Amino acid sequence: TNVANSYRLQEECDVLALRMAKFKGAVVLSEFRSVMLASLRSLVKDWASLHEVSWSWLWDNVERMLKTLMGRPAKQEASLAAFLASLDESSLMTIRREVYSKFFTLAPAGQDYFKQSTT
Repeated sequence: TNVANSYRLQEECDVLALRMAKFKGAVVLSEFRSVMLASLRSLVKDWASLHEVSWSWLWDNVERMLKTLMGRPAKQEASLAAFLASLDESSLMTIRREVYSKFFTLAPAGQDYFKQSTT
C-alpha cells in the first residue's frame, strides 16, 4: 500500500497539493478530517476503535505534509515560468523531447493520451 511507502505517500500529497492550489477558496483540512471519519464510520460495517486510530494517524500525517506544501505550487509555478522564458527555442525543444521520453518510459500507457492521427 502507499501508506507503507513514505515516498509514495509524499508523492500523493504533492499531487494533492497541486490540485488544491488550483482551488479558488479556503481549504480547511481539519473539516475534511471530520467528514472523512464520519463517512468511514457509516460505510464500514465493522468499524472499531482501531480503525479510528489508524485513519486518524493517516490523516494527521497527510495533513502535516499538506500544510508544509501549502502556497508552494504558486511560487514554484512562477519560478518555472521565469526559467522557461529565459531559454532559447533550441533548449526548449531539448527539454520537451527529454520530458516526453522520460514520461513515456515511466508511464507507457500515457501514449494513449497523446496519439495523433496520421491521416
